[in-house]
Amino acid sequence: MEITAENVSMFIGAKEILSSLNLSIKNKEFIGIIGPNGSGKSTFLKCVYRTQKPTNGAIFFDGQRLDELSFRESAQKLSVVAQHNFYSFDFAVLDVVLMGRAPYKKLLDRDTPEDYKLARKALAIVGLANFEKRIFSTLSGGEQQRVILARALTQGTECMVLDEPTNHLDIKYQLEILDIVKSLHLTVVSAIHDLNIAALYCDRLIALKEGKIIGSGTPRDLLTADFIRRLYDVEARVEILPPMGRLYVVYLSREEQALKGRGT
Repeated sequence: MEITAENVSMFIGAKEILSSLNLSIKNKEFIGIIGPNGSGKSTFLKCVYRTQKPTNGAIFFDGQRLDELSFRESAQKLSVVAQHNFYSFDFAVLDVVLMGRAPYKKLLDRDTPEDYKLARKALAIVGLANFEKRIFSTLSGGEQQRVILARALTQGTECMVLDEPTNHLDIKYQLEILDIVKSLHLTVVSAIHDLNIAALYCDRLIALKEGKIIGSGTPRDLLTADFIRRLYDVEARVEILPPMGRLYVVYLSREEQALKGRGT
């Protein structure tokens, strides 16, 4: 699925959060949205998955305006894995995953054998096949996020939005979740804070600052020391690691910056 944003702006009161964003995401591209806190990353993603509505402009799924789709129709095209997931009472893991079938049901429809088959397949994909009777609230943070990912897989969409889903997780779970998502070959749009994680998984990065796009490109093309300074106001050294030629960002302390400035 392709996603296009045309002149998307977002105001909260008099404050402009997004400023005339124009971007295009190709089918099966893994896109990372990067930028400092308050740059508009999550606000843009919320406009894509419809918990907020742009003040101006439009978002398109495969050429069709998002606001012309019903919420059920858009939920059949796009699933979401967000950072926080709160429930007012306890659910069994399998029941949480089965929620992914809601966009395909009428009000009083019951879960079908096919729904259960899809949910159990999704749990197997995320490595939680034996967890279906466990209570969601008793799981670790990484396990909970894998359950939410399984719910998104059960939704059966062509596109997935990751709204900073791994920021609070240990590196092991960050890598596990993004490895799974990468292997699905979907259109993926993800807000990512860690530039090394972004460089490892993303086909292309879109950089936001103060609600504006200030750069776009592959991690290797975009993430230079000069650009990182411009985007985050920090000093960094960018290295290319053997044997795969992966980009790696090293942030410099004040002492290292001083040594660099003296040429030592």
